[in-house]
Amino acid sequence: MIIPHQQLEPDTLQNLIEDFVSREGTDNGDESTELQKVQAVRSQLASGQAVIYFDAEYTQCILASRDQVPKAMLGDWQSD
Repeated sequence: MIIPHQQLEPDTLQNLIEDFVSREGTDNGDESTELQKVQAVRSQLASGQAVIYFDAEYTQCILASRDQVPKAMLGDWQSD
């Protein structure tokens, strides 16, 4: 299930994004500051390049690039 980022409490969204950008292995050689990375993720969420979805198998919310989300889930979201 796709979770519209606008429906999350501001602190919850901030914590989710900060957790994502601070994970080991997510920098890919990026020398940006954490603040710059957070701003980039917010921009990607706003443009639809990134989404937040609930993964029932792992029972957790995942922030991912749109192309990493299961196609069926995106289809259901877009038809709402």
